[in-house]
Amino acid sequence: MGNKLKRIFRFRNILSAITIVALLALICSYLSIYIHPESVSFLPLFGLSYWIIFIGNILLLILWFVLRSKMKWIVLSVIMIGGILPLRTFCFGWNEANTNNQTELKIVSYNVHLFDAYNGSFENGVETKSKIFKFLEQQKGDVYCFQEFYHRNELSQYNTKDPLKEILGTEHIHTRFTNSDFKSQQYGVAIYSKHKIVRKGEISFSNIDKTYNYCIYVDIVKKADTFRVYNVHLQSIQFQKDDYALFGDEGSDAGKDQSHAKKLLKKLLSAYPIRAEQAEKVMEHVLTSPHPVIVCGDFNDTPMSYTYNQFGGALVDSYRNTSIGVGSTYAGKVPAGRIDYIFHDQSMGSRNFDIQEEKLSDHYGISCTVFKH
Repeated sequence: MGNKLKRIFRFRNILSAITIVALLALICSYLSIYIHPESVSFLPLFGLSYWIIFIGNILLLILWFVLRSKMKWIVLSVIMIGGILPLRTFCFGWNEANTNNQTELKIVSYNVHLFDAYNGSFENGVETKSKIFKFLEQQKGDVYCFQEFYHRNELSQYNTKDPLKEILGTEHIHTRFTNSDFKSQQYGVAIYSKHKIVRKGEISFSNIDKTYNYCIYVDIVKKADTFRVYNVHLQSIQFQKDDYALFGDEGSDAGKDQSHAKKLLKKLLSAYPIRAEQAEKVMEHVLTSPHPVIVCGDFNDTPMSYTYNQFGGALVDSYRNTSIGVGSTYAGKVPAGRIDYIFHDQSMGSRNFDIQEEKLSDHYGISCTVFKH
């Protein structure tokens, strides 16, 4: 009997220690959305792991209830502190009705991954580009925002700017490109609009860090209404081919895996503060807009992040507003979930958020119809 009591006591002590660690991790995940990553560099990792941590705490809560321990109230209290944070990732929204027949815009946002120009097989790359063009043509959007756009003057298969303009029926465009050493190649972001653009602009990130990420915006007029649309591509982690070794199917090598993990962690942690500053800069500009705003693009961060919080606090996340579920938008090997967004002004409504089904890039294209209330 004494040994049995000792085992029970030991089990409860171990379980209590695990619970304390799990609760601290959960608190850190809450803090990660409010504290700038430059202040506490490791905090974003807890936000990234939020769902794993959250589910772990739910399982511990159930276990403490079964054991009829007072510890269950502590676990429950910490979980409750998070409030509706789980609904940032697992959403319960519904389409809004445009009851007043207000002006509508269908927004399409897509990180096209350079139209697969660096596939390794030129023929396969061109085939993927053609499929992307066909997908975009089927969207029948008003405004298209592209990240990782690619154009090459002297190569007809990747002379993309004007052919895409014709296919989409978008007379008005605004781009921000970086010319490569070959001059004829251009990389960057682009906005294609079926409606007149009355103003164009850029929010420069050059004073934050050396980057090939951009934010551009346009003021467009549809009927009697003017809207400002921002196309955002925030700091990426800049994975190279070797960085995906941890997520591949090759045989495991402990030494190489450890080296890849350290390299990956370093890239993750260095990107978070840059992205956070970029997000702050974009939102500072958004708040000065004289028109209702739509902010979309590749944010490279999950809903449980400081970056997302800069936008989600003042704007409406159209996926959360209209959809049910998780809504993963990243199609690469690294599990990232929803990192592409269409935010809109609180004076606007949204409906019919859609995520592309076919994988043609390392992101899925997204679209949503927005309108004035």
